[in-house]
Amino acid sequence: MKDSLQRPWLACLVAGIALGASTAALATGDRAFVPMGAADAVGIIDLERHQVISTVSGTMNTHGSALTPDGELLILGSLTPHEPGSEIARPEGVTEDEHAAHHGDGAAASPKEARTGLLYVVDTATSRLVRTLEVPGPVHHVLVTGDGRHVVATHPAGGGISVVSLDSGQVIASLATGPNPNYLVQHEEGGSILVSNAGNGTISEVDPQHWFVRRNMRVGGSPEHMVLSKDGQSLYVNDATGGNALAVDLATGSVAEEYEIGAAPHGIDLSPDGQRLYATSQGDNRLVRISLEDGTRHSAELSPAPYHLTVAPTDGRVLVTSRAAPHLWILAPDSLEVLQTLELGGIGHQISLEASRPD
Repeated sequence: MKDSLQRPWLACLVAGIALGASTAALATGDRAFVPMGAADAVGIIDLERHQVISTVSGTMNTHGSALTPDGELLILGSLTPHEPGSEIARPEGVTEDEHAAHHGDGAAASPKEARTGLLYVVDTATSRLVRTLEVPGPVHHVLVTGDGRHVVATHPAGGGISVVSLDSGQVIASLATGPNPNYLVQHEEGGSILVSNAGNGTISEVDPQHWFVRRNMRVGGSPEHMVLSKDGQSLYVNDATGGNALAVDLATGSVAEEYEIGAAPHGIDLSPDGQRLYATSQGDNRLVRISLEDGTRHSAELSPAPYHLTVAPTDGRVLVTSRAAPHLWILAPDSLEVLQTLELGGIGHQISLEASRPD
């Protein structure tokens, strides 16, 4: 980021870069970052060579991940509760004084304080953890706003989201959205943020300028992972209990179309041209592709339990993790043929892609 020299935590970043200079070569090429939950690490995959090239260590049970728009920082969310006031592990290469300055003096929390959660900030040039931030509750998924200024996190146990300033590292807002908030997406150019609330079948629309819920859209079922259409007019969301992907007309807030996916759908994404929808069915062990032009459905067996999914914006390759095995599959977008099966160090969750997008 261009304004990073003005940030109070620059010392952490500089220390990480200095000690990790030998890994700078990892910053070249298209990469995928895959948080691996209970493995307490993040796998880094070279998408050109189809190889796991490195890991980020020092994290705890990370599920959510998101890159800043410039690709310089990776934000990770921990689903494990953290006791407020307890010591936060010091990133490698950061001095005791620097660490204390960023996280306070470690004073004990009052009995009334609830458990908090953690966000981790990783320098993608060095693959090193450079900062740890406290948020109000364990984190499932995360989003970095389009302007790169804020991290938004869902808190399943807390019934809402929190907003953290990447400049100050402070929580600037906490909003109630609904029971079991799950996933987040944002309209381009700083538009509304949408939050799926799996516990009551709603989608919350959040104003990112003043941080309030503009409206709640009732879609039914158990909405989880989502993706926005290229024109921003439709939202595609997996209904985990209904076995379908729902197309929500954002102008009216109503479900306009339903597409059969299969038992326990989870990951969802669009092809680079926005014409095809991909989704995983954990229960049926299948990857499903749907033509949005005519509703044609194609699927391929993918076992065991295909889970999180993302599509490479450069060539449409489909990346899918497994819920039951430490695997990541890379598939051809047209044939749905498995091009490569990669062994991870744990179960892969929300995948972030560092890739150049087509003009």
